[in-house]
Amino acid sequence: MVKGLVIPADPERPIEVREFQKLQDYQAVVGGWTEAVDVPPLGITTYVNEEGLLRKLPFNSRATFLWWYELPHVRHHAMLVGDAVIVGLPDFDGNSTEIPESTLALLTAKVQYAVMTQVGVSPLWLTDPFLYDDYFEAVVWAMMLFERVTDIRKVRVVTLDQVNDAEMTRASHPKLGDDAH
Repeated sequence: MVKGLVIPADPERPIEVREFQKLQDYQAVVGGWTEAVDVPPLGITTYVNEEGLLRKLPFNSRATFLWWYELPHVRHHAMLVGDAVIVGLPDFDGNSTEIPESTLALLTAKVQYAVMTQVGVSPLWLTDPFLYDDYFEAVVWAMMLFERVTDIRKVRVVTLDQVNDAEMTRASHPKLGDDAH
């Protein structure tokens, strides 16, 4: 058995920790043949429906923005649709492994996160004035800021205890407007 996560495409549905025994278990979640998308920085593979785009399955913002955040070179080239399964990267024999405990904790912890940005040539990290109740929500907002505010060159998601007062300044990102969040 392999421990993993189910990430529903519907952002109102909760993320679920689940045990998987075989490929058919992944297929049952995604609704058909699976396509594997590796995310090496987190030590995970995300499985989605191989025909999801053709079948016009709904956009999976949590899975897509997590992928884009961790692998910036895939932004604007692909998106993930439909319900997704996240497990660990395959072993040397190609078998699935459990999602790393550190990644599982990151993706399921109920702690508050902040989004920090670097703007223009400044080395300072600006901290978004909003707090986010889970990692996915913070990653989605980080990617939205990165895409919408043209002078942002880097984004990062941190827990509140990782925000270093010496390197932060509160930012309002006026280009998005006061009601953007």
